[in-house]
Amino acid sequence: MAASLRESSSSRDVDDEGVRGTCEDASLCKRFAVSIGYWRDPYIEHLVRQSKERKAPEINRGYFARVHGVSQLIKTFLQKTECHCQILNLGAGMDTTFWKLKDEGLLPSKYFEVDFPMIVARKLHTIKSKPLLFKPIIELHLEDTLQIDGYMLDSKRYAIIGADLRDLSELEEKLKKCNMNTQLPTLLITECVLVYMTPEQSANLIKWAANSFETAMFVNYEQVNMDDRFGQIMIENLRRRQCDLAGVETCKSLESQKDRLLLNGWETASAINMMELYSRLPRAEVNRIESLEFLDELELLEQLMQHYCLCWATRGGHELGMILCFCCFDLEGGKVFPPKK
Repeated sequence: MAASLRESSSSRDVDDEGVRGTCEDASLCKRFAVSIGYWRDPYIEHLVRQSKERKAPEINRGYFARVHGVSQLIKTFLQKTECHCQILNLGAGMDTTFWKLKDEGLLPSKYFEVDFPMIVARKLHTIKSKPLLFKPIIELHLEDTLQIDGYMLDSKRYAIIGADLRDLSELEEKLKKCNMNTQLPTLLITECVLVYMTPEQSANLIKWAANSFETAMFVNYEQVNMDDRFGQIMIENLRRRQCDLAGVETCKSLESQKDRLLLNGWETASAINMMELYSRLPRAEVNRIESLEFLDELELLEQLMQHYCLCWATRGGHELGMILCFCCFDLEGGKVFPPKK
C-alpha cells in the first residue's frame, strides 16, 4: 500500500512538472507579444525573460484577444462593484494584472494570486528584488511589517499564496489566513488551469467557488471543441511534452463549458469562442495589431482561436447577473450585449 501511495505521489509530481512548464510557455508568449507592441505591460519584462524564439503571428494575436477579453471582464466587474470587491486569480503564474490595475486606479479591496508553491517562490523572489514590483505593495500596505515567507506574501491589498488548487481545505485555510472576505463580491479567474485537473477536481473547485461567496463571478479561459482533428493534435503535442490534459472531456463544446458551471452552483453561465471574440474587438485596435506582423494564412488563426474560449458565470447579486449573463459583449464600448443573430 505504501509503495502504491509513493507511486501515485511520484506520478502526480511528474504530471505537475509538465503543467508548471505551460506557465513558462505562456509567460514567454506574452512577453514576446508585449515586446513587439501588441499591448502595453511595463511589468512583464521584470518577471519573464525575453524569448530568443520568435512566436508565430497567430499565437501573438491569440494572446492579444485573450488578454483583452479577460481584462474587459475584470474591469466590468470592478466598475459594477465600484472596486469594493476582491479578486482571486487561481493559477496566476507570472500575471501582472495587480500592478496594471493599480496604475489605472482600479484596484479591488484586495487582490489574491494562487499557484504552485514552486512558481510562487520564484515570483516572490523576483518581486522582492525588483523595486518596480515591490514598492507598490509596500506603499499600499501602510503597516509596520509584511507577512512574508518563501511561499506566501500577505499585505493589505495584495497576497500571493503557494497552494495546490486540488486541495481545497489547504487553499481555503491559506486564503483565510490572508484575510479573504467571503462577504465581499468576489471575482475568480482561471486561465488554462481547470483543463489540467480531472473533471472531478475542477468540479470541486468550481463548486467551492460558488458556495464560498455571497456574490461572485467566475471567469475561465481554456480549450474548447477538442473532439475534432485539430483538438486531437493539440492533445498529442502536449502529451509528447509530458503534459496531459486531464480535464479535456469538459472542453467538448461551449455548451459543455457552460454546463460544468451551471451544474456546480453558478446561476448564470455564458461562453464565447475566441474567434468570435476577436471579431468583436475594437476595429481600430485590430487594425493596429494586424499591422505589426503579416499573417498569410488566416485559416491558421481561425483554427487556433476556435479551439479556445472565454466563459463567465455569476452567482448572487441580481443586477450583477443581469449585466454579465449574456454570451457576447461589446468590446468596442466595454458593455455586455446579446449575441449577433
